[in-house]
Amino acid sequence: MFTVSILAGVAFDFAHIDPIRGLYWSAVINGVLAPFLLLGVLLTASNARVMRQQPSPVGSRVVVGFTALLMFGAAIGMVVLQ
Repeated sequence: MFTVSILAGVAFDFAHIDPIRGLYWSAVINGVLAPFLLLGVLLTASNARVMRQQPSPVGSRVVVGFTALLMFGAAIGMVVLQ
């Protein structure tokens, strides 16, 4: 992993990609993809078969669902207001 990261950094340097701009866009991509990952975690944690008859408590699922909705709203707002 370290080798791949170093090679990617060297490739970005030779491609004249600004590192601050790269960090910015990686954060934007992370913010857009995070709600989908939360939704996947929520669906997996709610499935009793996958969780071996110990699904996540309702309170936890509500908090994760609410957080996912807020993050979806933030991502949509970012696109609309840009």
